Amino acid sequence: MADATLNGRRRLTAQEIADQLRERIREGALRPGDQLPTQATLADEFGVERGTVRQALQLLETDGLLSKRSKGSPPRIAPGTAARDEPQPSMVALAPRLVEAFHAPHVRIDAVCMTSETLMLALGEPLRHIHEGRIRPESLDVRILLPSRDIDLAFPVPVPDDSDGTDHSEGVAVHDRWLAQRNAQGQVLRHNLRSLRSSHDIDVRVTFRALPFTPPVKLYLLNQSEALLSYYMVTRREEEIDNDTKLEMFSASGTQALLFSFEERAGHRDRTFVEESQKWFDALWETITSDLTLS
Repeated sequence: MADATLNGRRRLTAQEIADQLRERIREGALRPGDQLPTQATLADEFGVERGTVRQALQLLETDGLLSKRSKGSPPRIAPGTAARDEPQPSMVALAPRLVEAFHAPHVRIDAVCMTSETLMLALGEPLRHIHEGRIRPESLDVRILLPSRDIDLAFPVPVPDDSDGTDHSEGVAVHDRWLAQRNAQGQVLRHNLRSLRSSHDIDVRVTFRALPFTPPVKLYLLNQSEALLSYYMVTRREEEIDNDTKLEMFSASGTQALLFSFEERAGHRDRTFVEESQKWFDALWETITSDLTLS
């Protein structure tokens, strides 16, 4: 067996080196377009063989953080890989933050959103890491607040007709489409997470509750230590309701909204925002929300 120590210290694994380089990218020490040091330089820095560095770079490339390498030239940080303090589209920013959160032994995710689409898609990344054996939390508790099916939503709604107001049937059709999306995406999310019980013996709990109002923002709280916030930007546009019908609607897309990160460890201002956001979520969960059935 190869010696696993260097000068009495344990050698870093490829995953640990990848994690350290990933942190430099997120902190802005390495920025899009920057070229990494050579494998020989990184091997000297981390005290490992070049093969270990090569494996670490492959992990980063798989995660989309590095551009494709050209032969004989160190890779560069991929375009669009922004530092942590630079807001990115929700779909881009949430996945790596979830991966980091899933390194904790007991993972807790709280979310407020119109549907669970962004969260459902972004969870694919930490689930992939679990299935590859790169991370394995002991437990996972996910709580999601979604608008109730029984309320009049502020959006999405048809644009009122200038003459006689909105056709009631159009409003029902828009509401029914949103409700079907809310339910289907929530069911997929719940199924994907609960499958970890049998596949990896992880204690999983997924719970939904219904809000009595339309949330103007999306909020994700990760392990009570980070808050991620984005605004629903309502726009007027034509959308397809079914195969035969298109309507002018006031609607909002969540996946492209910029996501702002606040971390408890970043200082008093961020820590206070995280704490108050968690209190707000817990208060809603315990008071004015109600049971929600995804059907």
